[in-house]
Amino acid sequence: MVKQQGIGTSHAKIILMGEHSVVYGQPAIALPLPNVKLTATIEHMPTSEQLIASRYYNGPLSQLPPAMRGIQKLIGALTQRFAGEKDGWRLTIASELPAERGMGSSAATAIAIVRTFFDYYEKSLDRPTLLRLADIEEEVTHRSPSGLDAATSSSANPLYYVKGQAGQPLEMKLTATMVIADTGIKGATKEAITDVQALIRKDPASANQHIDHLGALVKDVRGFLEHNEVGKLGMALDAAQADLTALGVSNDQLDHLIAVARANGARGAKLTGGGRGGCMFAIMETALGARKLASILKENGAAQTWIQPLDQGGTI
Repeated sequence: MVKQQGIGTSHAKIILMGEHSVVYGQPAIALPLPNVKLTATIEHMPTSEQLIASRYYNGPLSQLPPAMRGIQKLIGALTQRFAGEKDGWRLTIASELPAERGMGSSAATAIAIVRTFFDYYEKSLDRPTLLRLADIEEEVTHRSPSGLDAATSSSANPLYYVKGQAGQPLEMKLTATMVIADTGIKGATKEAITDVQALIRKDPASANQHIDHLGALVKDVRGFLEHNEVGKLGMALDAAQADLTALGVSNDQLDHLIAVARANGARGAKLTGGGRGGCMFAIMETALGARKLASILKENGAAQTWIQPLDQGGTI
């Protein structure tokens, strides 16, 4: 017996530092963006038909497009778990997250889907099970996911994360504001991961030096967040961007917006997520400065911007 409706929610995330290096065992820090929401809803159908409704696809589960293979595999695992292959339902996915922009859209979708299935079948769900199931989708979408996106998209707190370990909640005491800007170009996480792997094979000494340096920067940044050291945080962000550029995961549009931010008062700026497009962010000391920079970034080609206070509890 199931309910007539099940609901699951999640939210966006942004990686402050550690993208790409986290795949190789280095730590990363990510921030939840709880006001950028995603909701998945299952409604009972009187037939055995299973339907998906989303901004990308509307129709039978069996005919999902190739880009949604990860979701199809996840739903297959969930229906098998609950012996519900013959149950009829409509799954509606309503998302405020921009896709393929490094804000965790695929992970947030997976988290919400898992939560709504457990709610629909009235089963309890612990966090390890949630993350393990969400990883089914992420393995298809991102090949070798760190688990950071899913961990942060399901968390209310900033996380210090090492692959294979539970994320550690962080206390931020930072008097600063973040400006996030979308290049308007889809990120290419899968390709960027593959190219970093190729660089490690081609020039392991240089590539691993950058990866190790990113890990060291993350450890320093943890302290900067806790002790309100905005200047040191900014320098660390700039250094991380240099490492990511050397690893080949930045691009001209990201570099342009980062340069504009630095020229207009940002204490530091870098890309976030898989790179090759997607988003960048900059740190400003005041909310007024952040609002001004958001307007300047739009004037210089940003498709969309968000403002995130970095004092604890701040939301977009």
